[in-house]
Amino acid sequence: MAVYLFEGVKPTISPSAFVHPMAVLIGDVSVGDGCYVGPGACLRGDFGRIVMEPESNLQDNCVVHGTVGSSTVIRRRGHIGHGAVIHGCVVGEEVLVGMNAVVMDDSMIAERSIIGSCALVKAGFVCEPASLLLGAPARVVKILSDGEIMKQREATQRYIELAKRCLSGLRAC
Repeated sequence: MAVYLFEGVKPTISPSAFVHPMAVLIGDVSVGDGCYVGPGACLRGDFGRIVMEPESNLQDNCVVHGTVGSSTVIRRRGHIGHGAVIHGCVVGEEVLVGMNAVVMDDSMIAERSIIGSCALVKAGFVCEPASLLLGAPARVVKILSDGEIMKQREATQRYIELAKRCLSGLRAC
């Protein structure tokens, strides 16, 4: 992985987290226990702070950044799909962000919500727990059922297990 000290601040990575060798971490970035960071992911902690809480995942080609002085937080078991952009916001516990979705500054995505693929969550957006957000701009289309939340948890669990598998079994060849 490419890890860069920026203005005296170095990323911190839990020993139990997996960060792919082709990911880039710059400055004020914290990757918690059991996290997964995929190839091509970029976490730029140069303007603001970035926190990945335990067991969250950031898949291939995601960008995480923020504005000056912001905190961009992916809470515990947050699940960020391929190519998503997370910018200066808080992604709540057990939230799934779909592939190529964008979540903008000062948004607060409540726990157990799902943001659909290619959705655009505008700056300052706030939602209730277990919301399904779709569209560009994103809007709440319904509250998720217990069954839908369970499927999301199962998908996240696969990435928690993948982090462990990669730590023990991924080797360049």
